[in-house]
Amino acid sequence: MNKSYIVRNFLIFLGCVSFVLIFRLIPHPPNFTPVIALSLYLPFMFGVWSIPFCILGFAITDYFIGFHNLLIWTWVALAFTGYTSKFCKKMFSRIVLSFIGAITFFIVSNFGVWISGSYYEISTQGLWNCYVMAIPFFTNTLLSTFLFAVIFELFISSKFYYLIPNFYKK
Repeated sequence: MNKSYIVRNFLIFLGCVSFVLIFRLIPHPPNFTPVIALSLYLPFMFGVWSIPFCILGFAITDYFIGFHNLLIWTWVALAFTGYTSKFCKKMFSRIVLSFIGAITFFIVSNFGVWISGSYYEISTQGLWNCYVMAIPFFTNTLLSTFLFAVIFELFISSKFYYLIPNFYKK
């Protein structure tokens, strides 16, 4: 392996992780972050080996934001989204998988809210209420996921994406 490729990829990867760190720490509307799009596109660009580093980036921001009892649910949903990047071949599949990632995040994270028993009763009605009450947040999740997926697609269609050596992709 060429040392310059490793350094270049590390710098690009560090830039992407910094992107999520900045966007999670600056004030933003609830659930309007690049987290889901980033958890799909980083493994797409660098390979599934980068998923633990994505989760580490989220863990660092969670340290500053504050740890909570739902971290395992959110991290599992994001790791699953990252793993689906193996199936990204064309732009359409990446956009569709980013929306599937947003839906997965919605289902898994809100199931975690319900199962924790902190806010909703542990019943079918409680589960239903949990998902219904989360719909306004899901709107922001979908909008931000689409916006940041488009930004990543613009990067992929640019000449900068081709600076990443092929042996690091997938």
